Amino acid sequence: MDAMRLIGMSRRALAGGGDPPRIMAEVWQAQALAQAIGSRLAVTGPPELRGEALGLTELAGRGCGVLDRPDIDTEAMLAARLTDLGDARQALTSLGGLLGEVGIALVGLASAADDEGTYWQCMEAIDAADESRDRVREMLRRLTDRDEALPAS
Repeated sequence: MDAMRLIGMSRRALAGGGDPPRIMAEVWQAQALAQAIGSRLAVTGPPELRGEALGLTELAGRGCGVLDRPDIDTEAMLAARLTDLGDARQALTSLGGLLGEVGIALVGLASAADDEGTYWQCMEAIDAADESRDRVREMLRRLTDRDEALPAS
């Protein structure tokens, strides 16, 4: 499945809300998807993006690692369904939006957390989502720089 479709599915699921465990599961899914997109860009993306894409993979992986892994079948994992990135700029723009929404959802969860463990999980995941979003912005900047450096046809 292409990245844009998966990002859209993740955004809709995150916007759908639900109880805290469901939201945490959707946040984990979004981070895992960001990790998969970063990995794919690092291997097959434009050369200008490969270093930052590796960084995105690591940061999004950290975002997954600080959260409890949800009980999701492999077939239901969005990241496992990624087969095509499509246009890198479009995918990165949408991924940046998703990561922003992840941060907002985590702030809401942290604010309502009943226990300190959940609060700190959310805080660390917010940090990872923000840093991942920064990497996405840097990749978009590099794409813009590359396009501006190309001779006009």
